[in-house]
Amino acid sequence: MSALELIEVPTGTAARAVFTTRAGGVSEGGFTSLNLGNDRQDPDARIRENRARLCAELGIDPGRVCMGRQVHGAGVREVPDGDGGFLGHLRDWPDGDGMVTATPGVALAVLGADCLPVLLWRRDTHRVGAAHAGWRGLVAGVLEATARALGSPGEAGAAVGPGIGPCCYPVSGEVRDAFAGRFGAEVVVGEAVDLAAAARRALVAAGIPDEAVVTVGGCTACAPGRFYSYRRDGAGTGRQAGIVWAEAA
Repeated sequence: MSALELIEVPTGTAARAVFTTRAGGVSEGGFTSLNLGNDRQDPDARIRENRARLCAELGIDPGRVCMGRQVHGAGVREVPDGDGGFLGHLRDWPDGDGMVTATPGVALAVLGADCLPVLLWRRDTHRVGAAHAGWRGLVAGVLEATARALGSPGEAGAAVGPGIGPCCYPVSGEVRDAFAGRFGAEVVVGEAVDLAAAARRALVAAGIPDEAVVTVGGCTACAPGRFYSYRRDGAGTGRQAGIVWAEAA
């Protein structure tokens, strides 16, 4: 059994912010191995086992891990507590690419396989947030909306997780123009866009200090042994996650 490979970003607070890779699970084929998504091509029993392994490694209660149905929008919802769905029903979460909570012990998880998982926290409270940010969500303002819902952006920090890099992400002229107009011409790299650079600009524009934003880096499409990538492998691939929670005192 391979060990989980996790990427933890120090927050300097009671919050923990962790990104997963594809190592350490039981899924097979294109989903090898720590697939945390809910695609029905990967048996539910394997997804539940992968999620259970992650929770055990992190020391968190799977019944208090919350997700949203990611629709590539800018919707954000307040999460008061967990409902057991992380290992239970797996699907049928409320729509929303952003989430925030003020409840210690409640973990927020977002999935990605090229789109960016972005985690946020406050330095002055137990409040944390998470967002799924693909190009549509970035342009729609999901990160600014999540930062607003978190509150007091000057007291916040954020981590931008692994996603597809501009080396592997050529897009249409329409998308490049949207990014240039929204985030500045510097986020357009040839025929591609730099999602991580755009995410940082969105977070800073929302009031989070630039020095409080950490970009993990790494291109998901360039690292088939470490990350899932929809652009590289198509629909038959898994999902890695970003997960954030505040530990109780």
